[in-house]
Amino acid sequence: MSNNNHVIELKAYNPPKAVEGRQDKWVKFGDKNDYFQFLIDRYNNSTTNNQVINNIVKLIYGKGLTAKNAAQKPQEYAQMKMLFTKEVTKKAITDMYLLGQCALQVIYSKNKKTIVKVEHIPAHLLRPEKCNEDGIIENYYYSDNWTNLREYPATPIPAFGYGDRTLEILMIGNYTVGQKYFSSVAYLGGLSYAKLEEDISEYLISLVETGFTPLKIINFNNGVPDADQQRKINDSVIDQTTGASGKKLLISFNSDETKKTTIDSVQLDNASAQYEYLSNEARAKIMLSHGVTSGLLFGIPTASGFSSNADELKTAFVLFNNNVIIPNQEQFCDGIDKILAYNGVVLDLTFIPFNPLIDVLAVKEEVAPTKLKSIEIEATDFGSDLDLEEWELCDSSAVNYEREDEYDDLIKKANNPSLLKRVQHFASTGSAYPRRGSEQDSKLFKTRYRYSGSGVGEREFCKKMLSANKLYRKEDIIAMDEMPVNKGFGLDGADTYSIWLWKGGGLLSEKYPNGTCKHFWTRETYRRKGTDILSPLAQKVTPSEARKEGEILPTNDPRVYKAPHDMK
Repeated sequence: MSNNNHVIELKAYNPPKAVEGRQDKWVKFGDKNDYFQFLIDRYNNSTTNNQVINNIVKLIYGKGLTAKNAAQKPQEYAQMKMLFTKEVTKKAITDMYLLGQCALQVIYSKNKKTIVKVEHIPAHLLRPEKCNEDGIIENYYYSDNWTNLREYPATPIPAFGYGDRTLEILMIGNYTVGQKYFSSVAYLGGLSYAKLEEDISEYLISLVETGFTPLKIINFNNGVPDADQQRKINDSVIDQTTGASGKKLLISFNSDETKKTTIDSVQLDNASAQYEYLSNEARAKIMLSHGVTSGLLFGIPTASGFSSNADELKTAFVLFNNNVIIPNQEQFCDGIDKILAYNGVVLDLTFIPFNPLIDVLAVKEEVAPTKLKSIEIEATDFGSDLDLEEWELCDSSAVNYEREDEYDDLIKKANNPSLLKRVQHFASTGSAYPRRGSEQDSKLFKTRYRYSGSGVGEREFCKKMLSANKLYRKEDIIAMDEMPVNKGFGLDGADTYSIWLWKGGGLLSEKYPNGTCKHFWTRETYRRKGTDILSPLAQKVTPSEARKEGEILPTNDPRVYKAPHDMK
């Protein structure tokens, strides 16, 4: 008995495949080399998928790329910021999450000794070359249009570390089991639901446009054709009527009225409830594939509506941040570390976090920046605070170059009980919060410097420094040497000079006929509270005594401890 009924099935979703063709030098992504476009379509056409990806990218980027040890390595940090601009970083992160990988163009100097520029290149326009015997990809092929290679031929570009150090491609992606050429997106399991959400949306729009025309069953009442004719008729009907945007009007030609085609309507029972179920199911599965712990984080209401439990929402954000955002940030930082390492730059990279539960709702007081000549700096740009509950001031005195070495050495040796008795005990006068480490710190002591001297500053720089009254590490002060924080007050009117040695500057002029700055650095030594290791009767140890014991002490320029006004 022949079967004259034909069932139209939904196309099943198949994971992507890397296809190594015999004729091509590159590897295709998907059977038709269009999987990247498939991902882009799911991003453009699925409302939920689009919203989630946009917000995840924002959270990964946060408030920008930075380094935890930026203060200790200001020059290296400046080089990193120059190479990885905001625009390049944002584009790369978008590709990395949306497409599973991102690509960076690495441009070298003429002498090929350093990398001078990094540019973003769209990952969907690249295809990897077939790997060598060692499983390494040595080249990537670029084309503006992979569907039209005649007009846009594929051009090879060396992979990072495998070219002539002119222009190379660094690809950043996550490891994917079973893939050696491409990285699968994190939300792979939700792609079929993103497609379902698109189809539902497209179908409902089409339904509205056609006046809510119900599903039709088409009957041909002029006899049963043979199998070949049935196939042709079936294909013709499918071409015209299937799909979310299929035609809702069928024109049939018959030999006479008695043999006309009849069309029966099939109403969908409780259609609105079914559409709502499918939409909610698609949305939930899409968010699950992205690891979203609560749709409220992205303004997507849950089935139970907007919850007022702030603690649960905060917990959801912490889990999402730790499981999704931070791993993506670390993946990107690990990738660009390769570029920085080539230039000899070693930084502890991270992203400044953005918390939508705090940063958006919190009303922050606007603080006017400190203006110094042609630049603007914050008084806290370099300052370092200490914890009042953890540290107490045990010494505060004008910097003395002859004793600076002595103090440095004693603090360095402060963890040795046999030397602790030598440290002089001073009255406690204050405390603050520790934020950054210094080479002059130990487990028990921290050394900071305060801008001191005449209470009324003549120069704008001195006024701001005295007003800020911040503590500085020695590294912070040295970092100011290469920044125009007091423009025009260096030697011969130079914009930059040694703030560590010359404070507010040594410039003589008609405005300052008495000469130079009258301020100096005060060294403040803090000890950790809760230690009974210092005695009021402890004796001082001079540098000469320390040297007699074989200690090698650091040496500072004596000018650090004098006001420029007192220098020749």
